[in-house]
Amino acid sequence: MTRFNRLLITGAAGNLGRELRRGLAPLAQTLRLSDRADMEPAGENEEVVRCELGDFDSVMSLVEGCDGVVHFGAAPVERPWAEILDSSIKGGYNVYEAARRHGIRRIVYASSIHAVGFVRREEGADTDTPHRPDTLYGLSKCFVEDLAKLYFDKFGIESVCLRINSCFPEPADRRHLATWMSFRDLVQLVERCLVAERVGYAVIYGISDNREAFFSNHKVAHLGYRPVDSAEDYRERVEAGTAPGDPSDPAIAHVGGVFCAYAHPDDGAR
Repeated sequence: MTRFNRLLITGAAGNLGRELRRGLAPLAQTLRLSDRADMEPAGENEEVVRCELGDFDSVMSLVEGCDGVVHFGAAPVERPWAEILDSSIKGGYNVYEAARRHGIRRIVYASSIHAVGFVRREEGADTDTPHRPDTLYGLSKCFVEDLAKLYFDKFGIESVCLRINSCFPEPADRRHLATWMSFRDLVQLVERCLVAERVGYAVIYGISDNREAFFSNHKVAHLGYRPVDSAEDYRERVEAGTAPGDPSDPAIAHVGGVFCAYAHPDDGAR
């Protein structure tokens, strides 16, 4: 069912952006697809726009004429500070401010598990757990989550911040048995965030229906997300192929995994 005249997807050249390009097409008369990287040519009812998110004027033009935003564009992993600042932090501000100026009322934002990466596995977390970023990448997600809260409280723009865990075709290691989300569940989650009658300001963890889980979504049942896939279907293969880790290893102890052990990304530039 069509819900939007023109829906913008940033980060449309990425692995998740390409899945959303396909999965969200029925929701909009026109999909506007943006990235700094090359994208597939525009298909029927699509517009393809190259854009640097750190360029405010370019983002203003990008957002104009849209009535919803799915913001997945940013540095995809830990990167040097200058890149995080430009694409993720400035880029996040530019998207929200352009949305405010153009009257857009709802944004779905790709946050990350790494906004709370230093939470220990046994502590668990829900959608009210305070930020504990594990990297500059995670810190940028905290910034945009807080930006989204400000723009809801002050300007009434609804946002759902998706703390995406491990979204791949299949779980690849033992940690993924708790953090995995299928592409099918990703599309369903974003769709629910776009079509729910009211979302307010919400944070939700992007995970499938896994037996093991570090996080709880019980406080955001109003979004109607009901995952249909589970890492349990892959458990036997994953456990046979990967040995258990050392529980005292920071990458095992914390929900952020190996990101918690990363060095500062600018150390090599000194």
